[in-house]
Amino acid sequence: QVQLVESGGGLVQAGGSLRLSCAASGHTFSNYVMAWFRQAPGEEREFVARYSRGGGAQYYADSVKGRFTISRDNAKNTVYLQINSLEPEDTAVYYCAATAGSMSYYSSIGYDYWGRGTQVTVSS
Repeated sequence: QVQLVESGGGLVQAGGSLRLSCAASGHTFSNYVMAWFRQAPGEEREFVARYSRGGGAQYYADSVKGRFTISRDNAKNTVYLQINSLEPEDTAVYYCAATAGSMSYYSSIGYDYWGRGTQVTVSS
């Protein structure tokens, strides 16, 4: 059973930074594509970033490029999301997701395992 547990969310002022963590267990972490999604109230869950298995390629939503950085530590079975220059529009629940392989890496349906999420609230 794959388990993902997010942490690091909180309330922060616009322009601030946060570092989200997602601790994984129950699978061979390095074999999985890891991703972050977010969901604001009344909105669809949207792709934020993903980190590939092999060569370490990273992909980002246009709205977060240059501000967010995804990284992973296979030795610690953890994936991170560094969020800088936070904006009120970044307010959402942030979810960690994992898949062994998918045809839809940019859609939530492409992922098999999910954490419960961590709330990020940005005040203006």
